[in-house]
Amino acid sequence: MELVKNIFFNTDKIIEGSKVKISYVGYLFQNGSEEVYLHYGFGINWDNVSEVKMEKTELGFQCEIDILEGECLNLCYHNENGEWDNNFGQNFTFPIEKQEVEPNIEEETALVLTKETGMQMRKGLRKTYIWSKKIKLAIYKLITCVPKIISGNYRRKVNE
Repeated sequence: MELVKNIFFNTDKIIEGSKVKISYVGYLFQNGSEEVYLHYGFGINWDNVSEVKMEKTELGFQCEIDILEGECLNLCYHNENGEWDNNFGQNFTFPIEKQEVEPNIEEETALVLTKETGMQMRKGLRKTYIWSKKIKLAIYKLITCVPKIISGNYRRKVNE
């Protein structure tokens, strides 16, 4: 994905908690710099500022960074001679999306066997989760069974 001319990412979205590979073919690459460093931080105030030496390839300078918490990723570049590419003093800024948290289904649907009740749902199981599963199952049965009943193609299994 190219968000800004001469800066490419290996992903469509920059997501908090992920790794992102950054490719740079901007001013410093075009003018023959031998070493380029990525200077980056997160949020409006440039929190967690870090710097990493980028690897020079035929296709530009590349590196991989971890995306930390913040509403945006701020980037600028400098070479071994102290020349900077910082988008004319405005830096390169890209939005960071929050990571979607998926529920741990294995933990929530675990069953506990007891002598008195046979099976009992684990304490962490949410009632809304149970109801959503029941509703989905009922809709599935309606979608698959009702057309068969209406068309007459529904046959009961008879035990002989």
